[in-house]
Amino acid sequence: MKQINQYFSYAFGAFGHDAFYATLSTYFMMFVTSQLFDGDSAAQNAKMIGYVTTMIVVIRLVEIMFDPLIGGLVDNTETKWGKFKPWLFVGALISGLMLMLIFTNFGGLTVSNPMLYLILFAIAFVILDIFYSFKDISFWSMLPALSLDSKTRTKFGTIARFGSTLGAQGVAIIIVPLVVYFSHIFSGTTGQTQTRTGWFWFAVVIAVVSFLGALATCLGTKEQTNAIREQTEHTRFRDVFKVIGENDQLMWLAFSYFLFALSYVVTNSLLIYYFRYIMGKPTEFSLVGVETAILGVISVAIFPLVESWIKRRAIYMGGIAVMLLGYVTFLFAGTNLTIVLIGVALFFFPYPMVFLATLMTITDSVEYGQLKNGTRNESVTLSVRPLIDKLAGAFANGIVAFAAIAAGMTGSAKASSISASGILQFKTYMFYAPMILLVIAAIIFARHVKLSEAEHAKIVAQLENNLDNQD
Repeated sequence: MKQINQYFSYAFGAFGHDAFYATLSTYFMMFVTSQLFDGDSAAQNAKMIGYVTTMIVVIRLVEIMFDPLIGGLVDNTETKWGKFKPWLFVGALISGLMLMLIFTNFGGLTVSNPMLYLILFAIAFVILDIFYSFKDISFWSMLPALSLDSKTRTKFGTIARFGSTLGAQGVAIIIVPLVVYFSHIFSGTTGQTQTRTGWFWFAVVIAVVSFLGALATCLGTKEQTNAIREQTEHTRFRDVFKVIGENDQLMWLAFSYFLFALSYVVTNSLLIYYFRYIMGKPTEFSLVGVETAILGVISVAIFPLVESWIKRRAIYMGGIAVMLLGYVTFLFAGTNLTIVLIGVALFFFPYPMVFLATLMTITDSVEYGQLKNGTRNESVTLSVRPLIDKLAGAFANGIVAFAAIAAGMTGSAKASSISASGILQFKTYMFYAPMILLVIAAIIFARHVKLSEAEHAKIVAQLENNLDNQD
């Protein structure tokens, strides 16, 4: 019963965590490009969108360099609540407050004092990004602390991905209806009209859910104590990047996964634009959320079985192949809703399994690095996965905003106002470039990543044997 409670608590934490991540990385740019700037000058609005986008990309890229240091700080934390939970709690609280803040125009400063707005936005976003990093790293780096056994880790990872899939895709389901609903309630609008206030209250809901999920994880999970984990030493900040750099399997996997994640996030972020500006059916976007939530649950549920049959390597490579088939389907879909949804299904279904295959391999690289370098670094190693996702998200934010401006998909633009050249530019960003990235990611993984389930079992046995010999 205690184990079931831990699974549920970790899953709920992942649910709130990925609802937050989807809101920030996928839908915040839609708020920026369509609602945040409402001045009379379209040129000024586009300029402000460009400033905000550039700031987001620069802030996230700079902050990402500190993620391994944050991982080192978490690794070196010692409290009666463990080393992860204090950071998880504080990170969820402060990042949630900042999320609500950035979904406002700071009391009209976007029009009355744009420069002051940009300064305050930068401060708020820096705070959000730092504390989100503490939350992200502490949450996912708990995984190797919950068990040493790969099968048990797979169960924790699977149930966490189950929760995160529902969280992320649940946002796609509720975002349009919820924003419209809050716009009706607080702005007095009718029909499908969306307002800044509606978006703000949507952000409030996401922030609360994220915090409650983190609280559930803090209260319902427990770190495992064993001889191998006790071998952990304090990591000096100057050695953090050395720890990562010397773990060759971690580095190659990180490179491949970055290209994979970037292609996924860009396409996924532009999907709502596709429905609104290419198909002219923004209200139908909720179907994507329903479809991907169902497919995500199925994908995550069958992951342990599929892994037992074909192993993680085949899941990673096969998943990319199916996603490429989804891209091809998109290219022939046009505005046909049925074919678009088929393309979405092929594109999305493998994603949770590829994510889990990556997460489990990164988790196993903790012991790989421990055997190779003689020290165990859980949070430093696991910080690489959220670092990659944030790096991909940062670049994706910039690409999405650039694509929207280049294609004319800003402000009050409608599907009928998008030119043929605008559509071609948009499809280049959404389909053609990501396809190339996926192919490169598959080649890197196939050539360089060798850490399999069997290899990890040998490594754990060797570590245990080394400890026995020391005794």
